[in-house]
Amino acid sequence: MFNYFFFVLISVSVTFTLPLNDEYTISRIVNGTETIIENHPYQVSLQVSGKHLCGGSILKDDIVITAAHCIKGLNISDFKIRLGSTYTKEGGILIDVKTFKYHKGFRYDTLMYDVGVIKLAKSINQSSTIRYIELANEVPKSGTIAIVSGWGRTCSTCNSSNVLRDAEVAFLRRKDCASETYLYGEAIKDTMVCAYTEGKDACIGDSGGPLVVDGKLVGTISWGDGCAEIGYPGVYADVIALRDWILETAEKL
Repeated sequence: MFNYFFFVLISVSVTFTLPLNDEYTISRIVNGTETIIENHPYQVSLQVSGKHLCGGSILKDDIVITAAHCIKGLNISDFKIRLGSTYTKEGGILIDVKTFKYHKGFRYDTLMYDVGVIKLAKSINQSSTIRYIELANEVPKSGTIAIVSGWGRTCSTCNSSNVLRDAEVAFLRRKDCASETYLYGEAIKDTMVCAYTEGKDACIGDSGGPLVVDGKLVGTISWGDGCAEIGYPGVYADVIALRDWILETAEKL
């Protein structure tokens, strides 16, 4: 199994030591289109040493949601968050991290509970380029159109993009993603949902970023077998299943 987070682990391990799992690798938007931050003002870039590592979503004035595998092994001083920019290298505002926490149930071998919450060092005001996103509280029907966005690779072997990209994909409930229609089977756990449209997917560098339906966050980009491979949907942490933990953690940080 290939996971988007393998790239994150390699990128971070240049400076820091993190556990590696050869089965998995991290997540960019394949066959999407260039967009602007005004279309996805909740989107942020997690950056280490000035370079984009993962995506995330703004929940409130000082809280960002991302993937656990993006932040496990980091120290507070290791990374910053860029908000309000279409680009990873410039624009918007760059904010320090005050603290963060990832779900204690997160495991590299299964990627269950792949969610984390980051508290910013200062509060932010909403604008045309910075907006909070609401967590969904109902699971969409399979086939519902969802939007995925990020700065990840446009193919497994391509370079990352400095410009934000997005794509429309079809949401899949857990039971449908685990069905014989697709090729993951029992690898799809209770804390996961998927999205699949042939030829479109998140990819390396997109991890932690948003999957959105009707303006609400339904998933955070987690893993996949390659990028846009036939029969292998993109896999996301299920925000509805993890909603209580996210809100409680955000309140306590």
